[in-house]
Amino acid sequence: MNSRVWDKQGVVGRILADIELPRMVQVRQNFDGRGLDQIAVKTRQEILKEECVHTIRVGMRIAVAVGSRGIANIAQITKQVIETLEELGAFPFIVPAMGSHGGATAQGQAEILESLGITELSMGVPIDSRMDVEKIDTLPDGRGVFISLAAAEADGIVIINRIKPHTAFRGPYESGLIKMMAIGLGKQSGAASCHAQGFKRMAENVPLFGLSILHHAPILFGVAILENSAHEVADVIGIPKESIEEVEPTLLDAARKNMARILLDEIDVLIIDEIGKNHSGDGMDPNVTGSYSTPYASGPPMVSRYVVLDASAETHGNALGVGRADFTTRRLFDKTDFDAMYPNSLTSKVPSVSKMPMVLNSDELAIKAAVMTCETDRYQDVRIVRIKSSSHVEDIQVSENLLEIIKENPRMEIVGRPEKMRFDSEGNLF
Repeated sequence: MNSRVWDKQGVVGRILADIELPRMVQVRQNFDGRGLDQIAVKTRQEILKEECVHTIRVGMRIAVAVGSRGIANIAQITKQVIETLEELGAFPFIVPAMGSHGGATAQGQAEILESLGITELSMGVPIDSRMDVEKIDTLPDGRGVFISLAAAEADGIVIINRIKPHTAFRGPYESGLIKMMAIGLGKQSGAASCHAQGFKRMAENVPLFGLSILHHAPILFGVAILENSAHEVADVIGIPKESIEEVEPTLLDAARKNMARILLDEIDVLIIDEIGKNHSGDGMDPNVTGSYSTPYASGPPMVSRYVVLDASAETHGNALGVGRADFTTRRLFDKTDFDAMYPNSLTSKVPSVSKMPMVLNSDELAIKAAVMTCETDRYQDVRIVRIKSSSHVEDIQVSENLLEIIKENPRMEIVGRPEKMRFDSEGNLF
């Protein structure tokens, strides 16, 4: 976009020039952050459990399904799964199980895996990222159930995924093994089929499609990952095929209890430094930010204005989630790859997450615009919270008018003094 026609008369800058921002204070939120020390050792032990290891036969070609999320230590876990399968005499290869992500192309999905540290060189096995699918079942209502052709042709499939609450619906199976089978393993065709009735019926359709695949595809076992509040690996659990349906809901409950969140229920302006698919399928996790994109999931905090400043390098231009913001920056706009963002939004039937909010020339102007549009003429009373991303909410900044509330919360600790927001010569935050 040509800078000569961006606020060409300087009108927006003049309107916002005199907005005075509250001082901010560094605050630490305290969560249970216990992690797993020996991740590779635990991963190997779980695969070698009798109920999992007995599914492996010497000479089997096994598709190891890996998704697009920024899961803690996903490359290390995937590498250990592969090495253990090879130790047992199998021939594993990797299949990206990420629905329409990566622009719904084979190259795009391989590039996402590479950004996670998963390549043919680092893993020592082939990656088959073809988007071709095979229909393996037909539901009673006539809808087809699809999975990756590469996975369908294998002798067995191992699913690796994190269990966590979903960002757009509630049900016994949210983000996890069943959903990866229902949507991720089906590539764009499978994702579109499962999403066809929208999120209104997703709590019904995820198990409908996922369990169909569980019963009709050569699934061997799942490797479930639980994370702690700091998005570190808390546990790795091997689950045999016949136990996935029963065990996953209990792991979802555990994951919900482990999640970090913003421990303030009412916020006027929430500043998110960075969104991205590595932080959440929604760019910023609504379970943390309250920025739900559908009416089928809800929860705190209640936020009046969202400001999104940037998108992560790991998201490869896919700024999905920016549509939930009220204000963003030209920096984010300029790096947005609409070809990467739109297929995901179309497939999920949630166009709102791909809309562009009001775009300002700098962080300072975006934040001032959010403050100005709050329903008060006392800008020093506006309650502001700033987070690095929805993946990082242990250390946050809050406006000093929230300090009395924070002092009453034993899980929050004031660790700094009130200071003015500092901007560089371009108007961007330090």
